[in-house]
Amino acid sequence: MSKILIIDDDRSVCEILATLLESLGHAPAYALSLQEGLHVLSGNAFDLVFLDVYLPDGNGLRSVSRIKERSSSPEVIIITGEESPEGAQLAVESGAWDYLAKPLTTSQVRLSTSRAIAYREGKKASTTPFVLQRDEIVGSSAILKKCLDQLAKAALSISNVLITGETGTGKELFARAIHSNSSRAGKPFVVVDCAALTEPLVESALFGHVKGSFTGADRDRSGLVKEADKGTLFLDEVGELPMSIQGTFLRVLQERRFRPIGANREIISDFRLIAATNRDLDALAREGRFRSDLLFRLKSIVIHLPVLRDRNSDIVEIALFFMAAFCRRYGKAIKGMSPEFVEALLSYPWPGNVRELNHALESALSAAGEEPILYPIHLPLDLRSRLARDAIAPSSQKGPDPDLHAGGASLPTLRDLLKSVEENYLQALLTQTGGDIKKACDISAVSRANLYARLKKHGISRHF
Repeated sequence: MSKILIIDDDRSVCEILATLLESLGHAPAYALSLQEGLHVLSGNAFDLVFLDVYLPDGNGLRSVSRIKERSSSPEVIIITGEESPEGAQLAVESGAWDYLAKPLTTSQVRLSTSRAIAYREGKKASTTPFVLQRDEIVGSSAILKKCLDQLAKAALSISNVLITGETGTGKELFARAIHSNSSRAGKPFVVVDCAALTEPLVESALFGHVKGSFTGADRDRSGLVKEADKGTLFLDEVGELPMSIQGTFLRVLQERRFRPIGANREIISDFRLIAATNRDLDALAREGRFRSDLLFRLKSIVIHLPVLRDRNSDIVEIALFFMAAFCRRYGKAIKGMSPEFVEALLSYPWPGNVRELNHALESALSAAGEEPILYPIHLPLDLRSRLARDAIAPSSQKGPDPDLHAGGASLPTLRDLLKSVEENYLQALLTQTGGDIKKACDISAVSRANLYARLKKHGISRHF
């Protein structure tokens, strides 16, 4: 028996669907609004959610990710009275299991429900314990956890991986983590910066050459592909790989063999390929600027990394991690962060993502000198200038908020967001200090009584 929640503002639809699901041996419940549904989900574990699109207080399609982020991570079946190709595409992209048009038929509901439940049970049965080495991948937000799940699956696979995302989101970190968690850990991890390869020398850099094969070839060179033998070849910014070499590399990817420039015979390299890009390779392929057959090979497994502004609740945890690392590196005492400093970190949109946050923290540490507490004044001037400008600019002059989705339906309440940020901060604080309350008070710049009260509020125990 599976627990199933129906979220639809039409009571008759809820009652009819609940009766049908009950006859199939499930335990249904229903809610007549999005907020009511989210409230029910917050206190109960459901296996499946039937979700209407047009609800009085929000758009169901825009809320799929919020529903799947609940602790039970239920599967979601979208139901709508206005079927559209765009809606179906958005449902799939947001992680919905199925997209059904009203009026629903008994066979539709029975088939989609049975398949979703079977998939869910199979997923649970196939889950095996896996201790993931994350290194510098810091955070506990639901969106990052989803990426880490994909990372773990990629590490257990031998397929090619394509990692996409904006500059500074940590694509190379993820690539290295896939390698270090795979059966090839301990073998070479060879980085190829495709943007730095000059076209005349790209073939030599990748595949090597023999002495005397061209002017300047004064010795044999093995090439980066051969250096990755038994290990992982990481093509960073693969969208910059010259068209002239893409066909050759496609054959190497298929055959795992190639001929160095000037050589009389082919050599073999048993490498695992991971590629990364901040460009839209599908668009480049449509424009004839990237080979579609190569793209097809690269996309065996795709991991898309979120921008930092979409995982705002991770910012404090990341800041604590990197600040501690910088203090150790430069031999400084751990510095505390004032509430104003934390607020500045949370308010800034971080267009450069984690990389920009990293640089801002290192700059703040340098600016603070021997001062024990960090304040906004220690942050880089351009960052503070933007915060000041955005704080007083009329809303009509501000750019669109990247966190806002259509209708705002997928945003949490401010109270929920602040609660999540504080809870993550406290957990990271205790982890960082090993449960030492005095150190935790020094870093957080709050009193012992205040800290104890906050820990109690979130039900967080000390770790000694």
